[in-house]
Amino acid sequence: MKLHKLLFFALALSIVSCKEKVEKESSIEKPKTEFEFGVWISANNEKSNEDYAAEFIKYKNAGIDEVLINTGTDPFLLKRITPIATEKGLKVHAWIMAMNRPGDSIALKHPEWYAVSREGKSCYDTRPYVDYYQWLCPTRNESREHILGLVEELAKVDGVESVHLDYIRFSDIFLPIGLLPKYNLIQETELPQFDFCYCDVCVSEFEKLHHKNPRDIQNTSIDMEWKQFRLNAVKKVVDEAYEIVHKYNKKLTAAVFPYPEMADHMVRQRWDKWTIDEVYPMIYHGFYNEEIDWIGFATKQGVEDVKDKGISVNTGIYMPDFKSVEELKEAILLAKENGAKGVTFFDGPALTSAYLKAIKETKESLK
Repeated sequence: MKLHKLLFFALALSIVSCKEKVEKESSIEKPKTEFEFGVWISANNEKSNEDYAAEFIKYKNAGIDEVLINTGTDPFLLKRITPIATEKGLKVHAWIMAMNRPGDSIALKHPEWYAVSREGKSCYDTRPYVDYYQWLCPTRNESREHILGLVEELAKVDGVESVHLDYIRFSDIFLPIGLLPKYNLIQETELPQFDFCYCDVCVSEFEKLHHKNPRDIQNTSIDMEWKQFRLNAVKKVVDEAYEIVHKYNKKLTAAVFPYPEMADHMVRQRWDKWTIDEVYPMIYHGFYNEEIDWIGFATKQGVEDVKDKGISVNTGIYMPDFKSVEELKEAILLAKENGAKGVTFFDGPALTSAYLKAIKETKESLK
């Protein structure tokens, strides 16, 4: 009997001790993840190191943490300016135009690499919407390997935080509604001149899987296998890029359309299915005739879709859409409140002194 009492007493002490330990651990405040600020910028060889240093100091003094730099996929320019940015305390992401490769001197030697519309016209010489839309086919091995080779050269650069994929999708099957008047377009259905890719390789690979020719499908907009085939083609490029950049201990990030369902519908891009570290959804509310609060809505949609997949979301905002510093501050707070890891501004030249001051004040208010 005494033994039973002793065992009961020891067990009770153990339970109390464990409870106190759990309560103590839960009372310890976990370190806050800092909300980060970034900016997309373009670089060129004409600009001096001193000018870059001054630009980076300007961003850092305003509370910006990272720069996503488009060097025209030039690893040598990236090598030159990355140390300047990191010395000023900024993280550097190597921004690359991936599937859309305007003026790519190597790709232009291979007309067969380019995406083909349902009309049978190639982006090599017939470009949808604008002249700089020169889309490569993601299915063809040669064009995909060309893109991945460019990714690898950027990933090799010391000091780079990530390779940042842009235009990692097909050409727009639907433009943002706010842009349609600019092109005098009405897009209520999937129009053949904007529907890609129907090249011989895509058709052949699809036929192997599904035993039908997509060129013969009466209504391609409701053929889920054909749509999924193209989503998977983009995913393959991303997943292979992920393996490459991680080989060099870099991250893979991407600029994407506002949230996965919307990206799927508009540009054959399903980023919640990708193997990737972080995404920067371009939540450009003015493009969609939306108000400021839509930034919070779209951020939340994306955050919810990837919350269990280890993918961080950085809300991208388009500076010309804002009418005041108050609107900008509201947008930043909406992104944070809806789960974004940070917010990124497009682009550097649009950050006036008033906006830079507002960014700094907002960041201070979050501490």
